Amino acid sequence: MSEANAATRGVLTSLPLPQKAKRVIWLTMAGGPSQLELFDYKPKLAEMDGKPMPESFTKGQQLAQLQGQKLVCKGPMFQFQKFGKQGTELSELLPHLGSVVDDLTIIKSMTTDAINHDPAHMFMNTGAQIAGRPSMGAWVTYGLGSESSDLPGFVVAVSTGKGRTPQPIAQRQWSSGFLPSRFQGVQLRSQGDPVLYLTSPNGVTRERQGADVAAINVLNKQRNTLVDDPEIATRIAQYEMAFQMQMSVPELMDIKKEGQNTLDLYGCTPGDGSFASNCLLARRLAERGTRFIQLYHRDWDHHSLLREELPLRAKEIDKACAALITDLKQRGMFDDTLIVWAGEFGRTPMAQGNKGPVGRDHHNKAMTIWMAGAGVRRGFVYGSTDDLGYAAVEKITTVHDLHATMLHQLGINHEAFTFKFQGLDARLSGVEGPKVIKDILA
Repeated sequence: MSEANAATRGVLTSLPLPQKAKRVIWLTMAGGPSQLELFDYKPKLAEMDGKPMPESFTKGQQLAQLQGQKLVCKGPMFQFQKFGKQGTELSELLPHLGSVVDDLTIIKSMTTDAINHDPAHMFMNTGAQIAGRPSMGAWVTYGLGSESSDLPGFVVAVSTGKGRTPQPIAQRQWSSGFLPSRFQGVQLRSQGDPVLYLTSPNGVTRERQGADVAAINVLNKQRNTLVDDPEIATRIAQYEMAFQMQMSVPELMDIKKEGQNTLDLYGCTPGDGSFASNCLLARRLAERGTRFIQLYHRDWDHHSLLREELPLRAKEIDKACAALITDLKQRGMFDDTLIVWAGEFGRTPMAQGNKGPVGRDHHNKAMTIWMAGAGVRRGFVYGSTDDLGYAAVEKITTVHDLHATMLHQLGINHEAFTFKFQGLDARLSGVEGPKVIKDILA
């Protein structure tokens, strides 16, 4: 077995649970999309528009930028429509997603521990607010490995909305943390060279470069027999993987080969760097055996200009999300691909800025996510929030529950899937009573 093939293996040689999902596509709406304008319509909040927020909801509660300010209710800024066989309510801004709503489970009662962007991203990605923990993609590839020998098992792509300057996304969000570094995510850039230094220098043939890689790996193996260092093993595998990627990545990124019908389905053009192009790239990666694919779309941080900016962000992702589901179904891949759509937190029912172009503040007590594929119930709404959408009140769900459910669908028992770190058995799903959300599973 080549070093690249050896690197595709995970530590779990057998799975304790039935494997419904072979891969995960995680769609991250970076900045915190407003659930109150997209998924969680609140008639009572519309009635209360412009009135003081009842203190009974907020007294003693943690707020971000609204702390100590006069709190005023802000009703939904867009209309909602009923879609699908169950009459599921979605925003008028999401007509394409509405067309596939019968394939989704929408979770309206998600909560998180963090209330500011970077720690909230860390918590959603790693189950902890502090840096240094492995991301979920790293955990999954550590456990299951990859089905591809010439592409990374964990790939990240980032797109940016055509709006204001968005919040930055740090590479530590796809770090391997204390796991061996070969399990960290590899970012493929959406425009320009997808990976830096992908091409060989002038005058260096592939045969010559292959011989160099082989010679270097011989030296690394000799060193590793002496010190048994997992990072040397990583270096060996990554040299081989990088060599393979010089051939596989250009072919992967050439979406022109998909044909105009597919490009029209997603609403993208080759090389445009859009979220739609990245969704098509995600499907291509999934076909080629990549285990965990995470797409970030930035510029959802609407403290102001929510009415003006949210339609732009929704339009950038709506058709593409529906296309991804449709495309996977057409190719027979939907039933073993787990799709998750989420931000890092939700938004307050109180207005931020009582005059002019208002927005909503960060909020951790209520957010909406959706899941699809891989044994997840179809056309199902799970949980609810109070009358004003301030807090989840029915079937309250946590990020750790979400991670436990994801691992469950991958065939992994989240409680037994651990890594010894600083004398403790660390795990993705945490130790605070996480549970698999069994009600959303078919």
